Amino acid sequence: PAGALAGAGAASAAPADPVVPEAAGFGRPAGGVGSGALTFRPIPPNKLDTLVVPNGYDHSVVIRWGDPVVPGAPEFDVHAQTAAKQAKQFGYNNDFVGVLPLDKRGRRALLVVNHEYTNEDLMFPGFTSLDALTVEQVKVAMAAHGMSVVELERVDGTGQWRPVESGRRPYNRRVTALATKFELTGPAAGSAWLRTAADPKGRTVVGTLNNCAGGVTPWGTVLSGEENFNQYFVGGDAAPEELKPKLARYGINTTERYPSGNRKWDRADERFDLAKNPYEAHRFGWVVEIDPFDPESRPRKHTALGRFKHEGANVIVARSGHVVAYMGDDERFDYLYKFVSDKKFMAGDSWVARKHNLTLLESGTLYVAQLEGNSAAEIDGSGKLPADGAFNGRGRWIKLVSGNRSYVDGMTAADVLTFTRLAGDKVGATKMDRPEDVEPSLLTGKVYVALTNNTDRGKAGKAPADEANPRNLNKHGQILELVEDGNNNAAETFAWSLPIVCGDPTDPSTHFAGYDKAKVSPISCPDNVAFDATGNLWISTDGNALGSNDGLFATAVEGPERGHLKQFLTVPLGAETCGPFITGDNRSVFVAVQHPGEITGATVENPASTWPDGDYAKPGVVVTWRLDGGPIGS
Repeated sequence: PAGALAGAGAASAAPADPVVPEAAGFGRPAGGVGSGALTFRPIPPNKLDTLVVPNGYDHSVVIRWGDPVVPGAPEFDVHAQTAAKQAKQFGYNNDFVGVLPLDKRGRRALLVVNHEYTNEDLMFPGFTSLDALTVEQVKVAMAAHGMSVVELERVDGTGQWRPVESGRRPYNRRVTALATKFELTGPAAGSAWLRTAADPKGRTVVGTLNNCAGGVTPWGTVLSGEENFNQYFVGGDAAPEELKPKLARYGINTTERYPSGNRKWDRADERFDLAKNPYEAHRFGWVVEIDPFDPESRPRKHTALGRFKHEGANVIVARSGHVVAYMGDDERFDYLYKFVSDKKFMAGDSWVARKHNLTLLESGTLYVAQLEGNSAAEIDGSGKLPADGAFNGRGRWIKLVSGNRSYVDGMTAADVLTFTRLAGDKVGATKMDRPEDVEPSLLTGKVYVALTNNTDRGKAGKAPADEANPRNLNKHGQILELVEDGNNNAAETFAWSLPIVCGDPTDPSTHFAGYDKAKVSPISCPDNVAFDATGNLWISTDGNALGSNDGLFATAVEGPERGHLKQFLTVPLGAETCGPFITGDNRSVFVAVQHPGEITGATVENPASTWPDGDYAKPGVVVTWRLDGGPIGS
């Protein structure tokens, strides 16, 4: 949770004299957050084209695609969209949501959102194919990627929030794939792998791509993970032969110029053509850090955290004072990582402390996880629990690189950081079922991983089930819990377990920490996780394989209610539930409704969803609150 948010009304602060973010209480729950008991009545699975919340709750759309972000942004017109307009408006397919307090009374906040990708068929009237798009429409899509920073105000002292619509709004900002410049930091910055003809020093990248999940740091910045960047590049068939295996390991087709599903952005910018710029792809797949409190600052891509298909990155301060970032590589059979900073976190409200903390992710040690089961011989791929009644075991963090020193034979530090997947392959990391969001609890230090699914598990030539990934042809996914030894997040060994193995509770291959399965909600394909101020785990889903709409769920992870999973909301038809984010006073739950109406054959003129305005589908961010003003969930 971000920080104390309570109250109503206030004047906007200016960047010249902002609140010191650390003083706003990032990671420190406010008072009056409730008992933590999840007493709401769960909603049933459904296929409704609306957002459904429990009795006693309300919700509203905070912001949607095309709404103004930068003061003076033009009114949105789907029939007359341009890149210049989109670069001032809220982008498409919102994913990560962060809400950062802007004042100490909880009346203002900054909403920071990722815009992962675009659905051109749902954006442009008359769409027939990507090939038929004009260059200007391609640039509109590029401008719809990236991030948005939007100033919010609390509505009448409730849990509802809305954008500030007047005044300077000095923090409001769009970051795009089209024009925003990013600084590369860390050991790989400036290396030969990151140099191009347009950037011979290898230190400045234009744009950010496929930004999925992320996290709020203790010093008040936002981390954003670049994920499926491979789809934006063409010409892999003409890349240098020695580079092709590396490109292929990152999902780039090296046999065709225009692979199926490619976005063909080379029509608007030749740097996306690997035949001409073979190293440009290496400049994506990083963790991005943006300072929403300094709208003039240049966002950074931190090479010390490694390059892969980042779902996101979430940070906790270890007992030693070092900062630890946890990350997942969202691909079938890919790996779980963590980074431990060289420097220690500096507490306090001074700008000296914040300036120091802004350097913490520039140098440190990168690890990859290896897990072993306590009952490995009993795992048969069916999901049957071992005789000891749990999927659990021990694990260790394998050191890949520390500063400029590589621990992987045959690879330099720059090699390891640029081709981190290959390093993980070499050291024998555990192949996981799509590790997506990875988040430590700021109350307990335990770490929770959303393993979304892996329908290739156990197929011929593919890795078989193991205790951490116990089902072959895994459609529904699982939640992994890590407990670092000594409760030290910087430790190199840990215990692990699977508190939740997802699916229909009547399916014997599901598991809910031993809780009575007759009382839990069905869940499929966990994607993002978050915590409320009392330590409950909230789980959003993507691609529900049980046939109903995706949703948001909550469960206790400690005590007798551990495993009592309850569905809190569902999103409209075709949508994925992203975010989520619970404010530090436990009074507001934010979710991003991504790609509503993403159903084959849907168009602007013939939408599969008309959420949220009744005309055609628009991705948007929603806030949910209790009507009586009480803490969420209880």
